[in-house]
Amino acid sequence: MKAVIKHEIPGMIRVHFSKPRFSYREADTLQYYLEGFPFIEKAVVYERTADAVIVYSGDRDAIIRIIREYSSEKTEVPESVFESSSRELNAKYYEDLVTKTVWHYGKRLLVPVPVRTVLTCLKSLSYIWRGLKTIPEKKLKVELLDAIAISASVLVKDYSTASSVMLLLGIGDTLEEWTHKKCATDLARQMSLNISRVWKVCGTEEVLTDADRIVSGDQVVIRMGNIIPFDGVVTKGDAMVNQASMTGEAIPVRKEEGGSVFAGTVVEEGEITVRVTAVGGNGRYDKIVRMIEESEKLKSGLESKAEGLADRLVPYTLAGAALTFLLGRNVTKAVSVLMVDYSCALKLAMPISVLSAIREAGENSVTVKGGKFLEAVSEADVIVFDKTGTLTKAEPTVKDVVSFNGESSDELLREAACLEEHFPHSIANAVVKAAADKGLTHEEFHTKVEYVVAHGISSEINGNRALIGSYHFVFEDEGVSLPEDKKAQFEALPDEYSHLYYAKDGRLAAVILIEDPLREDAARTVNDLRKQGISRIVMMTGDSERTAKRIASLVGVDEYHSEVLPEDKAGFVEAKKKDGYKVIMIGDGINDSPALSAADAGIAISDGAEIARQIADITIGGDDLKKIVMLKALSDKLMKRIRFNYRTIVGFNSGLILLGLMGVLSPSASALLHNTSTIVLGLNSTTKLLKKDCEENK
Repeated sequence: MKAVIKHEIPGMIRVHFSKPRFSYREADTLQYYLEGFPFIEKAVVYERTADAVIVYSGDRDAIIRIIREYSSEKTEVPESVFESSSRELNAKYYEDLVTKTVWHYGKRLLVPVPVRTVLTCLKSLSYIWRGLKTIPEKKLKVELLDAIAISASVLVKDYSTASSVMLLLGIGDTLEEWTHKKCATDLARQMSLNISRVWKVCGTEEVLTDADRIVSGDQVVIRMGNIIPFDGVVTKGDAMVNQASMTGEAIPVRKEEGGSVFAGTVVEEGEITVRVTAVGGNGRYDKIVRMIEESEKLKSGLESKAEGLADRLVPYTLAGAALTFLLGRNVTKAVSVLMVDYSCALKLAMPISVLSAIREAGENSVTVKGGKFLEAVSEADVIVFDKTGTLTKAEPTVKDVVSFNGESSDELLREAACLEEHFPHSIANAVVKAAADKGLTHEEFHTKVEYVVAHGISSEINGNRALIGSYHFVFEDEGVSLPEDKKAQFEALPDEYSHLYYAKDGRLAAVILIEDPLREDAARTVNDLRKQGISRIVMMTGDSERTAKRIASLVGVDEYHSEVLPEDKAGFVEAKKKDGYKVIMIGDGINDSPALSAADAGIAISDGAEIARQIADITIGGDDLKKIVMLKALSDKLMKRIRFNYRTIVGFNSGLILLGLMGVLSPSASALLHNTSTIVLGLNSTTKLLKKDCEENK
């Protein structure tokens, strides 16, 4: 596509494409294309002018080349990109605001006074009706105050005030709706599925296949701990499926042959084969948006209290206006009081503050599923860390495979990888990667694979029972034996590595040594969290006492627990909550899921198990523990903003009411100051809480 450079400075270029404007789809296509290059740090496409601003690092010639090569027809874009785009949404609300404002002031210049009066009266009917509809609810709401104020202005023939009030109310409604939808769609986009490969049934075998190659009618296998990637019907097996992402209900539902399953739900127990009926999740994105918009999880405790107080203050405002009229027989003063209410500002600023904070967290690769979880993070005094994949790196590596049965290390690694690839975890991924790096291909030569949470995997290879997992699972639960002549070799295994045990036919076959290095930022993160007010920092792991003690001393936690089971982690969290503490749990594995669910705020590492991400209230993206520190700072500042908004709204509007009672402010002035302050406070609530911090970090 032809384009010209309109402006450029080192590292940034603005390009105009040879079109009067882009359609929304064309703009999203170009945005997707540009963001696909690693040397492009940021790209913004303006559909109205067919311009693109590109911030880049590296070679300018590379930018020119990709612009020249761009073709919207040849650029393949997943449909989910268009489905989750907020470009059209923003344009719609922007145009709505501009139209309202231009029409309001334009008609003063172009429309005769009598016609304006008629238009104002007609428009007031919708607001009056909206207020009257609240009466059957037997609650005095702000809509009724608005209706009375507008009616009173019309009755005293102050049409200018009535028109201004309706404009400001309309702008406030539009801004509130826009911000809610924008935050909800941004959050939904972050929560959307990100599954790249699935196990496809091909005859009698299972083949790992790219998810975008699956078509309706294909059959895929989903095992415990994995997200169901497509809508479909169960053709084989049975499983307990967590459908919280679709229904909000966390209790798992049994799915058997013939039952329907939905994209985004999670297999908690069992294994099923699903015949795909719709690729792309069949509108899953829209379902997430609806869930977010309707979910009570979006409300923090402070937000709910403020909104409850707002509704309780409406009768007092109405009574004050009535008393003013009865004592002074002055309609103007009474209307001045009616022009002011607490509810409008509280109900606009509070949810916008929360949703904007959620969106800001998302911009920092942290997905938060509701305002109450940010409040929980702010109030937390105990934080529990899992070790593997959380405090230690998400990408451990295999250092050695020690054979105990005479077979070659490569053959044993190949078999272990064949089992481990079915249940992704940081340790399992390390085994699979080690085999791949050595070019060890592993066909599916085992029988059905069974995963035992927090223990390991069992299957059969060539008719022999095969096990891979922890010491407790292999030796204590399964009774695997160690040959007498191998005990010295076993005792000599190096302590600095984690040990993964592989057994066949009741005898130890190999020990895989895993290097599980500590994250560079782990100790600093723990220290920073302590400075932020976390009084107790705990590490819990299923690993050995030896390994746990070493990691705990390096990180600097207050206490640690080794060789724990999933129920032990959840029990610890529940016990602390009963003692009155607010508890955060951070983990990445299937075995962390019960504790993540039990905590006041469960935080999952995005590189971990899918079920952990699904159950968790918050997901940390990327490979950076410092995001937890950022999240705590964001949560603290959100709570401060909510308290500030509350004090400002109550104080400012109380002052306006007093000035109205004294006759200092006219109804028009009261309405203007009240509605303007509401909009200003609402807009301020959309600003970034960590703006300065982010700039400093850059």
